This record gives sequence, C-alpha cells and structure tokens, in this order.
Amino acid sequence: MLPATLLLGGLAGLLLYGVIPWPCPVALLLRIPCPGCGLTRATRLALHGDLAGATHLHPLWFVVVPAVMVAAVVEIRGYARDGRFGAVERSRVGSAVTAVIAGLLVVVWLARFCGALGGPVSI
Repeated sequence: MLPATLLLGGLAGLLLYGVIPWPCPVALLLRIPCPGCGLTRATRLALHGDLAGATHLHPLWFVVVPAVMVAAVVEIRGYARDGRFGAVERSRVGSAVTAVIAGLLVVVWLARFCGALGGPVSI
C-alpha cells in the first residue's frame, strides 16, 4: 500500500512541477478549453507562491485542488480498508461536494466564454 501511495505522489509531483507535459485531451480534440483547463498550471503557480497568477489561470484552484487532495486520501483509505475504490462515490457528502464543484467549474467555464474572469484560458 505504501509503495503505491509513494508512486502516485511522485507522479503527481512530476506532473505539477512540469517535468511531465500534460496537455488537456478536450482542448486537443475540440480546440477549446474545458472547464478544468488551467487547473494544473494554476496549481504549479500556487506551489511556487504565485497565488495571483494561479487565480488568474483558474479562479477555482483553491477549491478544486484541496478537494482533490481530500478525495485522494479518502480513496486510498477506503481502498486500504475495503480493498476497492469508490469511497467518495459511496459517500453522500462526497457525492454532493463532487456535484457542487462540477457545477461551479461549468459556471466559471461559461462565464469565461462570456468574457468574465479574464476570458477563456489559453490552451
């Protein structure tokens, strides 16, 4: 269990520090940014202390990133206990938080296409 967690953490670190390029598949196919476009770059900027730049890239980074981190811990803990993934899905709170965050991502995405919050993020 611990080696898998360390491997996952190591891969996330490589991704967030830009060693591994991670193009958005939606942006590559449709040539428009998806609701989550800019989150990885915003997280990178936040990790380097540029909170204003992170917020400019994606104004929900400070909500989404902690939620994903908590969800990852819950999933790992659930897998360690039950031997299966889906602990967040099976939780009412987890499902509700996921739905709210997804809704917020879509609202911000649409607002940016209307010119708010600096317009669509570059892809």
